[in-house]
Amino acid sequence: MKLCYQTADLFVPDGSDLATALSRTTHLGIGAHQDDLELMAFHGILECFQSPDLWFTGVTVTDGSGSPRTGLYADHTDEEMRRVRRLEQRKAAVIGGYSAMLQLDFPSTRVKDPADSSLEQDLYTILRECRPRVVYTHNPADKHPTHVAVVAAAVKALRRLPPELRPARVYGCEVWRDLDWLPDSAKVILDVSGRDNLAAALNGVFDSQISGGKRYDLATIGRRRANATYLESHGVDLMDQVIFAMDLTPAIADPSVNVLDLTLKHVHDFAAEIRSAWQVYLNGEVRDTADRPDG
Repeated sequence: MKLCYQTADLFVPDGSDLATALSRTTHLGIGAHQDDLELMAFHGILECFQSPDLWFTGVTVTDGSGSPRTGLYADHTDEEMRRVRRLEQRKAAVIGGYSAMLQLDFPSTRVKDPADSSLEQDLYTILRECRPRVVYTHNPADKHPTHVAVVAAAVKALRRLPPELRPARVYGCEVWRDLDWLPDSAKVILDVSGRDNLAAALNGVFDSQISGGKRYDLATIGRRRANATYLESHGVDLMDQVIFAMDLTPAIADPSVNVLDLTLKHVHDFAAEIRSAWQVYLNGEVRDTADRPDG
């Protein structure tokens, strides 16, 4: 498989040859940085874990050299940090039983260059080899610019596939902005309950990030638990951990659907939901005297 960088790290945890590992893939995660997959695509990892028929393959786009560093890693050079992060991602692939882990080794600056189609081509090559049923990537409303660049490249690559090779589902998931704001009708609810031990192991392996003062391991579990509890105000919790996603499948199935327009429609729907809840009060149509202070 020819990729942009010869330094790309192509790792198969169970020792199978790469072609076999890619061809058996059913669930594919495409993330910008080492640890993004474990934060956002845990649903796919969990669905495939210890399954004889379902296999998760991960793609990490960037090289990790620009990672923040303090404490034990404070004096690491960019090249040393790159090696540390690559090894951490390999460890996660072993723990999660991934079919394959592909680290493409792109610098972030190149990923964010809209005139450079190299990442799109790499992702297209991988998608042709894997032919996944489900793809997890970043959501278009994420606030990290590299994440937005990755999902843009992923959408372009997915659209290049012939219709018969396109995945049945493409999900844009939470990392640097949650999706609690999506109207409930637009939320894809990914149940990741019941495997705290696996989640903790996967999140905790990225010591270079956590020990520097960013407790992604705690924050991630907290978000998932909050999603489950605050999803429904008038019922008991049916799930204890949930990841929210945006369904990007319509923009892949029909390339005329603009991803930005699709995302902004959700924003407008959210605004309309708030407006509807408040309109009756702003118009003075409801006066609840029980809530007035005495006097």
